[in-house]
Amino acid sequence: HKPTYENMRKSLEAMKAHCLNNGVTDISMPKIGCGLDRLDWDKVSAILEEVFEDTDIKITVYTL
Repeated sequence: HKPTYENMRKSLEAMKAHCLNNGVTDISMPKIGCGLDRLDWDKVSAILEEVFEDTDIKITVYTL
């Protein structure tokens, strides 16, 4: 099944909790959900910023 924006938010919240519980300070990722899953990057990016805004976790997004 394709992800929804709500599923994406829940996954990112779980990632945030994992990072905080395990001392992760840096994350590198592609534009998740925006290739074959066809989510809009502007919306995904906004969710990513909202979820991690109260942390010091550095997120790097890359493209190939």
